[in-house]
Amino acid sequence: MQLTTPPSVSPKSARPSRIPAHLRGPARIGLLGGLTVTLIAVSLLAAGRGQVPISPAEVAGSLLHRLGLDLGPLPSAAQGENALWLVRFPRVTLAVVVGASLGCAGALMQGVFGNPLAEPGVVGVSSGAAVGAAASIVSGITVFGIWTTAAAAFAGGILTTMMVYAMSRANGRTEVVTLVLTGVAVNATAGALLGLLMFLTDDDGVRAIAFWQLGSLAQATWGAVAVAAPCAAVGLAVAAFSARRLDLLALGEAPARHLGVDTERLRVTAIVATALLTASAVAFTGIISFVGLVVPHLIRMVAGPGHRVLIPASALGGAVVVVLGDLIARTAIDYQELPLGVLTAVVGGPAFFWLLRRTRSKAGGWG
Repeated sequence: MQLTTPPSVSPKSARPSRIPAHLRGPARIGLLGGLTVTLIAVSLLAAGRGQVPISPAEVAGSLLHRLGLDLGPLPSAAQGENALWLVRFPRVTLAVVVGASLGCAGALMQGVFGNPLAEPGVVGVSSGAAVGAAASIVSGITVFGIWTTAAAAFAGGILTTMMVYAMSRANGRTEVVTLVLTGVAVNATAGALLGLLMFLTDDDGVRAIAFWQLGSLAQATWGAVAVAAPCAAVGLAVAAFSARRLDLLALGEAPARHLGVDTERLRVTAIVATALLTASAVAFTGIISFVGLVVPHLIRMVAGPGHRVLIPASALGGAVVVVLGDLIARTAIDYQELPLGVLTAVVGGPAFFWLLRRTRSKAGGWG
């Protein structure tokens, strides 16, 4: 019997590809570049829409003149410059920061938990921020002046996340299932505390808490941007630095450890980054739901599961969604503003249901 030897395979061809074929070279750059261009275009459009209409060319011209470049037209409308620099640019900039933070946080959570249903609220940061903001409103404490509610929300989100992590640890390790179930329990407790605080306060307090929970960028200022942007930058940098290890973690916890990944440290780093990103975002805007859940799904459908593309693309996609959502929220009805959190939930809920049905029909579900 003649034995045939298998054809030789060169080490180069046997090595697994790190990047899916459709993301190599220009395609990957094109995705990130397209999202960047879309974000710039949407931001210019959003800055020009309002009671004082300003064209995108005038918006760009105002920006360029502030940068010292004598290019483009300036706003011709009365008070156009003031409308841009005192109201709209802070609002659009904060929308970019918030959207990027929530989109990146969602991609981080889904990568760490290996679960497409994961989102920043899993670790209790959103519910903790809500309790912190409500406690500040009910107590009437104004230690930090106009920043008191935002500071309390930020502290509540960070402390709740740390509590969830500490309660889920056992024998120096943290299991994903235990962490998720602990987050569910803490979220339920936070919801009960929030209801109790609303019961204890007066009508004005109830309205203030309800308004905060609905989410809005109406309180955007350059001061809020100055606080939220550095936190977002740190969180985004940590997420980008963790991208390669998240790709290895997707192979499974044991294989990732054999490849040199400290899975426990990676999980802690990702949770801290998520808490920082989400808490800094919701502290100034209230709860904006579904951005961190749906946007990474949509990006993954195009970019694949590689986190080195998924994380920056989710940040850019989240920024586009929030800027566009805020534009619709404040211009859909004359002289009224829709709650941004309600608008994202109304659109995000059906979008996520569509993603669920699509995944079940094409791949048999996530089970």
